Amino acid sequence: MRGPWGGPAAGARGFSYLGLLFFVAITAAPLAAAGQAWGMAGERERQRELEFRGNEIGRAITTYSRALSADPTVPPQFPTSFDDLLNDRRGIKTRHHLRRAYLDPFTGKPDWVLVPEPTNPKRFNAVHSSAAQVLLRESKDDGTAIRLASDWVFAARPIGSSEDAPGNGSAAPGAASAARP
Repeated sequence: MRGPWGGPAAGARGFSYLGLLFFVAITAAPLAAAGQAWGMAGERERQRELEFRGNEIGRAITTYSRALSADPTVPPQFPTSFDDLLNDRRGIKTRHHLRRAYLDPFTGKPDWVLVPEPTNPKRFNAVHSSAAQVLLRESKDDGTAIRLASDWVFAARPIGSSEDAPGNGSAAPGAASAARP
């Protein structure tokens, strides 16, 4: 039915607009849920990368501290800078305890916080993230509570620890849980 000026009648006006609004509302809810799930998957991936990269750095600190002497009675010598892990020139041959300078997955920069060694503050024996990002995980594998990315400290392991055994903790992210009994 046509109105007096040739357009739609007063009752038909706005019907298409309401239909379009209804369509947008129906399609927006699933898209919002998909976006939230995608963001959660990205967050989990960053946390897995934090664990992998931090464990690699902790392992590098351990090998650096033991490189000069295999004797457990000799105190370990920890690195003074992150570059010491990349190029250890203390011996005849340069050793590379860390393959590359890993970026913090939460900041995208190599801005790891170096935790000073208690007996020699010029050296460090652990690192942690500089990000104050709240984690999805509430505890580490050993049961230690963590809330923020900066709470997760990756330290050199003591000589004779259970993680010294071959095959423990050297797997890629996500594979460590499959290797445990």
